[in-house]
Amino acid sequence: MPTDQALRGHIRALLTEPQAHATLDDVLAGFPLDRINERPQGLPYSAYELLWHLRFAQRDILNFVRDEQYHHVNWPDGYWPHTQQATKADWDAEIAAFKQDFADLLRLLDDPQIDLFSVVPSGDKQTWLREFLLVADHNAYHIGQLALLKRLLS
Repeated sequence: MPTDQALRGHIRALLTEPQAHATLDDVLAGFPLDRINERPQGLPYSAYELLWHLRFAQRDILNFVRDEQYHHVNWPDGYWPHTQQATKADWDAEIAAFKQDFADLLRLLDDPQIDLFSVVPSGDKQTWLREFLLVADHNAYHIGQLALLKRLLS
């Protein structure tokens, strides 16, 4: 197997398979939707806010790699929602948006015209490989937090 295909396969597995971490679908199954707005004692975010952040950060990275005119979002304020209460429809919309962006990201990963070691169009030194790994790392971290919230709220 050529090295490029093998590397893409490893990245895809890291992004999509429950290797050392849970998948978003696994964590969302049976999530207590009546408690998505609760912030358990000591936590600065609710499950909805965490899901929103997960979706937003993934979208931001997708925008970064696709848009040569990308403008950075202010950290941390721009990366967290400013709403206090969300509905089940809001929750479902975040999941749908996350999944659509995730599919778009995987299409980019599968594109043989993209050199994983080349700098992304709006990047300085950030390569495609770095951005795919960043998504995998960030998603795994926050999906783990959602798993913990699910346990605390159930």
